[in-house]
Amino acid sequence: MKNLKAPGRRERLLALAAFPICGVFLTLAGLYLYLAPQLPDVETLKAVKFETPLQVMSQDGRLVAEFGEKHTTPLTYEQIPPLFVKAILAAEDDRFFEHEGINAKGLARAFVDILRTGSIQSGGSTITMQVAKNYFLSQERTFSRKFIEILLAKRIEDSLTKEEILTLYVNKIFLGHRAYGIGAAAQVYYGKKIAELGLPEMAMIAGLPKAPSAFNPVNNPRRALIRRDWILNRMLKLGYISPADHARALAMPVGLNFRATFAEVNGPYLAEMVRDSLVQQFGEEIYTSGWKVYTTVNSERQNAAAQAVIEGLIAYDRRHGWRGPEKADQLSGLYTVGGLEAARVTAVQEKVIEAELKNGRTLQIGWDQMKWARPYISVNRIGAEPRKAADIVQPGDIIRVRQNRASLWELAQVPAVQGQLIALDADSGALEAIVGGFDYTQSKFNRSLQGWRQAGSTMKPFVYAAALERGYLPSSLINDSPLSFGEGDTLWQPGNSDGEFLGPVTLRRALYMSRNMVSIRLLQAVGVENARNYVARFGFPAGKLPRNLTLALGTAEILPVQMAAAYAGLANGGFHVGPWFIDKVVDKSGKVLFQARPRQVCRPCEAPPAPAPEPAATEISGGGTELAVTEPPPPPMPEVPDYPGAQRHMSGRTAYQMQSILRDVVIRGTGRAALSIGRSDLSGKTGTTNEAKDAWFAGFGGKLVAVAWLGFDQPQTLGKVEYGGYAAVPIWNAFMGAALRGTPEYHPPAPAGLTALRLNLDNGQRTGDDDPRGYTEWVQTEKLGQIPEAAPAPGEGTPQVAPEELF
Repeated sequence: MKNLKAPGRRERLLALAAFPICGVFLTLAGLYLYLAPQLPDVETLKAVKFETPLQVMSQDGRLVAEFGEKHTTPLTYEQIPPLFVKAILAAEDDRFFEHEGINAKGLARAFVDILRTGSIQSGGSTITMQVAKNYFLSQERTFSRKFIEILLAKRIEDSLTKEEILTLYVNKIFLGHRAYGIGAAAQVYYGKKIAELGLPEMAMIAGLPKAPSAFNPVNNPRRALIRRDWILNRMLKLGYISPADHARALAMPVGLNFRATFAEVNGPYLAEMVRDSLVQQFGEEIYTSGWKVYTTVNSERQNAAAQAVIEGLIAYDRRHGWRGPEKADQLSGLYTVGGLEAARVTAVQEKVIEAELKNGRTLQIGWDQMKWARPYISVNRIGAEPRKAADIVQPGDIIRVRQNRASLWELAQVPAVQGQLIALDADSGALEAIVGGFDYTQSKFNRSLQGWRQAGSTMKPFVYAAALERGYLPSSLINDSPLSFGEGDTLWQPGNSDGEFLGPVTLRRALYMSRNMVSIRLLQAVGVENARNYVARFGFPAGKLPRNLTLALGTAEILPVQMAAAYAGLANGGFHVGPWFIDKVVDKSGKVLFQARPRQVCRPCEAPPAPAPEPAATEISGGGTELAVTEPPPPPMPEVPDYPGAQRHMSGRTAYQMQSILRDVVIRGTGRAALSIGRSDLSGKTGTTNEAKDAWFAGFGGKLVAVAWLGFDQPQTLGKVEYGGYAAVPIWNAFMGAALRGTPEYHPPAPAGLTALRLNLDNGQRTGDDDPRGYTEWVQTEKLGQIPEAAPAPGEGTPQVAPEELF
């Protein structure tokens, strides 16, 4: 009996031990039977659509902006570098290609955590289990969720290939700073495409999934470097890299090139225009639509426009002196504005400033890069030149700095003045560039579309055009002499900007010299209401046009975009084109959802039809000829464009004459600074409002129209000499010089009904080729008799007509 008792005791012990084990298995089996029918269908992973942001693109396919909470750049497996795959395996799951979705050791560790603490402390998750969690489950750490994760992982392994699973993983994981997936992380942290990353950069990104905040190279570069090096060591241990590659990678610094945005084009005002337009039309669902919106803006022209405005405003600001350091105590709350970084002065030597940037980088500013900083006294007065660096700043001051083209740091300040530039295609009205202010982060107010300002003399060409349409000639003489209106308190005595009067001058010369008295007399001759109706044709709101003679001086308030569209009508031969900026919208599959069809100028539509061929002549036997008797040929078919044609709002002859006169503004008049671009097809008009509160230049060349404006948001004088030709033309020049580089000059042919004559600039009379004041004028053919003949000098004949163009 004793021999029988021992085995019985063992059996009872085994039964007691087996009971809880069986209970666990029965519980798991019960959970499986209960949960299995409720599990999501893993087949949906085969057609998963990643949440991708709305992208605003330039006309040439470069990114302007993204809108959405997540930065995503989905990749295919073939696009992932093999070395990156190894870095991920070393960091997360080196047996990924061997197991069936479950890591037994990791699960055992998680089970021990449950018994010890009642909750899961370490996940023990494979890459497949993380895919299950990221696509189907929450982030809570509970036993039931972990069990569901295991079940899903097994189903995923049964349904998808390892390559498909890994692709889902690398495209979904959160890697900090709104980057979801390794493609987005490569751009956010290094400004590179995935294929451009080096081994240290791959290891750095591969280390982020475990703790995107703690191991983030932006937030914590020291811990990020430790994590990166651990992954490199793992890659060496697993045989993924050679000892030499390992040593080189360990020696590399963090090498961060952090980009909060992927934008390749400096166009935040454009991006906001697109976003606002689409939200109004489609709602906020567009933020996760993955649509690409292709604008009409060329990336190079847009970047040139942004830089032109920045440089132009900084140049104006420096002319008016140094206003002192920033009124701030800490660098932390200051952001880069217009490329100007905030820095704290750490030391001031005789003629050197030492400073520290927000990121801890130190720099030096030499004397040549700070000596401009004469103290600001008033808009028309600056103080004495500084003699030493201490005359400008003191240790502890917070200043703005930037690197110049020679990579030298220079002292700067955020301009108090504002400006804008807008450019359109003359024939279609397509937006080519838009900059609504110095910096969008500083001010989101888009001055191109929202800034109502007085037009100044940029309005004069439309009054002059109205006079030409009513019978005046470019050579007509108008008296530039004093005028006065009213008396007493209502007395108005306008004058010219230089305070002088020239007497009788030609209409052409009066416009390129911007003579106010001539403009008023022309408006009187045309009639204020007639002029208002005519000017409104060009897109200016009639309600904003004054019903008095100040219209001739540009007191009307207009938007820069309206001015650009109006000048497009002068540049394109007299057609109205409306501004537009969205060319097409495509969805994630590339399907075109919208394609613009704007009205455009169709010059062949206005060309006269080709003459019908003469009937053929045949010989008659016995001599002579006779005309062949045939059916008359059909009349030539008119040109029918495949787009809506723009409507004419100005005669082609007047448009051509205005182009010629505005070209003289550049050659001889207030816009001569534009000659520095080195082209002969530039035309335009300067504008300066009363007390120089606004400075303008509107002009065109090479079928491109651009309008530059400079002023204070709260109108005040820019200074005594800050006229349009001095303050605004440099901005226009910087943009147009870059935008038209490599573009052939455009000289449209003269329309029918105009004849070229050689006239004298001063008196408008016919003259000879040897007259130094002679020029080529385009006169309405039916009015040639109104051009007076100059009395020939003794021994000379009648002056000859010189049809060649001056330009």
